[in-house]
Amino acid sequence: MFSQIFGRSSTPGESSIAWHNLTNVAQIDDIIEQSKNKPILIFKHSISCGTSAMALDRLQRNWITDEMSILKSYFLNLIAHRDVSNKVSETFGVWHQSPQVLIIYKGACVHNNSHMGISYQEIKSILSNLGTA
Repeated sequence: MFSQIFGRSSTPGESSIAWHNLTNVAQIDDIIEQSKNKPILIFKHSISCGTSAMALDRLQRNWITDEMSILKSYFLNLIAHRDVSNKVSETFGVWHQSPQVLIIYKGACVHNNSHMGISYQEIKSILSNLGTA
């Protein structure tokens, strides 16, 4: 499945992000509930967009699992699940973009960024400011 989404093979060590697939609207309530105890990252990805692929690759190449162990990460293929993407935007009050990263904490979107603004260091800083990193 990894190679179908990312266009390459899943070799050990290639990505240390433990992605959970976000594929249905019902999961959004679960994410809100989970975010009461830990921050949740949602990465909205368009498999047909080169910019989205670059942003995802940059994030994965810089990801340090130990630094991000507090974070649960969800991957949303918005081409396959546009209804879920729309519901994420509506639920958390953010304008739809692709690619886009959201951090959900205590039931609210505390950070979102898109395109080449998606940055591992920025995510790490947000977690630090939340007191979770």
